[in-house]
Amino acid sequence: MNIRRAKEEIKNTIEAYLFRDQYGVYQIPVIRQRPVLLIGPPGVGKTQIMEQISQECRIGLVAYTITHHTRQSAIGLPFIQEKIFNGQRKAVTEYTMSEIVASIYEKIETTGLREGILFIDEINCVSETLAPAMLQFLQCKTFGNHKIPEGWVIVAAGNPPEYNKSVREFDIVTLDRIKMIQVEPDFYVWKEYAQQVQIHPAILSYLEVKQQNFCQIETTVDGKRFSTPRGWEDLSRLIEVYERLGKAVDREVVYQYIQHDRIAKDFANYLELYNKYEQDYQVEEILNGVIKERVCDKLAKAPFDERISVMSLLLAKLNSDFQKIKKTQERLERLQKLFGGVKPGTYEEKEYDSALARLEGLLAGLTAEWKYKKESGLLGRKEDHLYQDTRQMAEQAVQTLKAEHRQTQEEVWEKLQEIFEEHQAQYETLFENSSVRLEHGFDFMEAAFGDSQEMVVFVTGLNTGYYSIKFLQEYDCGRYYQYNERLLFDSQEREILSKIR
Repeated sequence: MNIRRAKEEIKNTIEAYLFRDQYGVYQIPVIRQRPVLLIGPPGVGKTQIMEQISQECRIGLVAYTITHHTRQSAIGLPFIQEKIFNGQRKAVTEYTMSEIVASIYEKIETTGLREGILFIDEINCVSETLAPAMLQFLQCKTFGNHKIPEGWVIVAAGNPPEYNKSVREFDIVTLDRIKMIQVEPDFYVWKEYAQQVQIHPAILSYLEVKQQNFCQIETTVDGKRFSTPRGWEDLSRLIEVYERLGKAVDREVVYQYIQHDRIAKDFANYLELYNKYEQDYQVEEILNGVIKERVCDKLAKAPFDERISVMSLLLAKLNSDFQKIKKTQERLERLQKLFGGVKPGTYEEKEYDSALARLEGLLAGLTAEWKYKKESGLLGRKEDHLYQDTRQMAEQAVQTLKAEHRQTQEEVWEKLQEIFEEHQAQYETLFENSSVRLEHGFDFMEAAFGDSQEMVVFVTGLNTGYYSIKFLQEYDCGRYYQYNERLLFDSQEREILSKIR
């Protein structure tokens, strides 16, 4: 199955394992809660989805790469304990608590999360001395003689033997006690994720045409050659920062992430052309309404991969606009909720020294919530930024209220409404500007191509982009709906791209 389906299945498993009956007991006994074992190629996203699942399910996460551990660190160190049996004192060997089990208890103590995921990566690549302990761990949910706490679901991951010579095969006894999930790379599932996290548009447009280079792992006489989803995402982040620093990304830089000579060279050449197209066609000018006939003619006569690249540049800049709108909208919703707690009639004024003190108390609560989630590992990067932006806007409002010496409910509420309306006006301006830029994008596409296969690809990009979909739910773009109804996007686009490939 693909990584999205695997994520859904793990979330369903966790929900089932943590479901309690009317007596407060887990409906599925711990002994029947099979550990989940994810098996799939490297870089497909097995580790990454565990962080997403813990955040979405609001449960703890303790993660270990087991190949970094020895038998002693995994199961604990032996020590002599004296005990009395039948009236006689005996020396008995016991073990200190495993570092891994201790980490779970520390997580519970520091976060208060009594349920969570213990994630063990590369579990089928352990050393020979540690292998028996791993089998016991999967079968009995113990490290040494220390049990994993109830409420903690075991998820493990590993690579198939063809990707790692150190892989050990599990016996049937062990396999019959785990919940096996086989994961395969899927470009279209990754593409949805990539659009949400803003993978560099050059990578997306390149892989759209050359999907065979998305995930390749080969063993040749010259060694291993590979490209993985993880490699493309990490390369994307580097390209973004290099662009801001004014540094070039050449073949040698690409190969540091995409360790496949042919693919690295091919993408480096494509990236150079992609950047050249942005300058040649002045994409930013097009979206601002400067549409030149010679530019339209040049693109109409260009090779198809050049046309695809320019359309990708258009969509990338539009999606950047749409992302800013979505981010601003989410900040306004958080700010509205925070300010709403100071509205007259929503609280007793006598409970606080002033309405300003009430707002400061709500802001302190928001800050405490942010710190708790951050320390507990329950915040993704996007939500973390949302908290920080909201706090900054609220803190600025508090400083304004203090500077203007506003204290009473009416004074504070009047000013907060004024501040919120200013932010709302900025959002509406941003929304209007993005609407105009989208219309200019359609103007250019119609001038260059008319109702053609290029328009199919362009509108399909809008129709499948995460942020463009959100925007088009709010903005009634007549031409988008016109083309959307007339063209069979998904099937036509795939047919076109398959012919190119």
